[in-house]
Amino acid sequence: MKKVWFLGVTASCILAACSSEDEQLSADELAEKDWDAIKESAEGAEIGMYMWGGDDSVNRYIDDIVVPHLDENYDVTLERYPMDAPDFLNRLMSEKEAGDQDGTADVLWINGENFRTAKQNDLLYGEFTHLLPNMEEYIGDEASFVHIDMGTEIEGYEAPWGNVQFAFQYDADRVDDPPSTMDELIEWSIDNPGEFTYPNVNDFTGNSFISHMLYSVADSPDELEEYDEEWLRANEEELWSKLNDFQDSLWREGQTYPDDLSQLDQMYADGEVSFTMGFNEHRAESMIEDDVFPESTETIFLEEPGSIGSTHYLSMPFNTTEPEAALIAINYMISAEAQIKKLDPSLWGEGHVLDSDLLSEEQQAEIEEHLGDDAVEADADIILPELDSRYHDWIIDRWEEEVVQ
Repeated sequence: MKKVWFLGVTASCILAACSSEDEQLSADELAEKDWDAIKESAEGAEIGMYMWGGDDSVNRYIDDIVVPHLDENYDVTLERYPMDAPDFLNRLMSEKEAGDQDGTADVLWINGENFRTAKQNDLLYGEFTHLLPNMEEYIGDEASFVHIDMGTEIEGYEAPWGNVQFAFQYDADRVDDPPSTMDELIEWSIDNPGEFTYPNVNDFTGNSFISHMLYSVADSPDELEEYDEEWLRANEEELWSKLNDFQDSLWREGQTYPDDLSQLDQMYADGEVSFTMGFNEHRAESMIEDDVFPESTETIFLEEPGSIGSTHYLSMPFNTTEPEAALIAINYMISAEAQIKKLDPSLWGEGHVLDSDLLSEEQQAEIEEHLGDDAVEADADIILPELDSRYHDWIIDRWEEEVVQ
């Protein structure tokens, strides 16, 4: 439980220089505990979770499924703190520099370049995924996303939580013939000025849109398998030319861009633009159900260059004060039960990280039932690997100069 300090702190504690740092359980010490001892230590704990809060369906899933389960089954209280990953990383960086071992959060929703930054700057708790029973029982170690996150070795510092594909949502009442390739999308934007845009590239979704443009410039996805500065120098002129060719046709003539996906979604909901986009091919269902998106919303993938797949993860900060309770929460969120519930479009409608070979027939049937006959699924032939996070940084460094200015 988060520590509460009283005025009557004893002199003996002061003399002993008691501190949260002395009480913190290290990753090595935690590894010596068996799961029953971890559960016992977690009872009564209050933990916080830093997570993006821009999607009501995601928040509803945490509040209605995860929070009650942890409370009823483990006496663990979870509170979510809506915050973008760069913001909580800045906070953790400041706490690290100040030697603050009494952290606010115990669980992090993280991936990609943010995971790389956190790992390189020692902002994470340490290796822990080998302690999670559900990691072995339902996920295993065969999938590449268990080992590599956008070019960064995971080494047990984060557990996979969800798999999604990049897709576009459009208003079928306004778009008669939706594009199926990047070139067709550019052409549609030019023919329909002001009806399309993408978020600023500091936003993960906007950056990922440019990543698709990178794939469209490449002769083969294999060219981008590893980060290659020489390839970028040889091909960036074509990339920026492609973006500049249709910039004037964008919303507000490309003079400004939505700050993030939440703003683009709102613009789409308000009818300012005819398209939005994002990772999670099933997200339109819950947005329609919540009366955010129009009922005429449809979802498409671009057949060329394809659709980038993305995995996101759960980790722990270096200064968690409740590592046992954090493990309990993460272990539940990667369980077959929680992952299957997450498929429900009325709750979240997001892809799972389970290995189907490790599931029972009943669990597989539940997954099929949630997906349904009309589920939007990307063709395996068009699924693209997530790019090394250094491409993400390169896009941020170059985009404003080459496109905005």
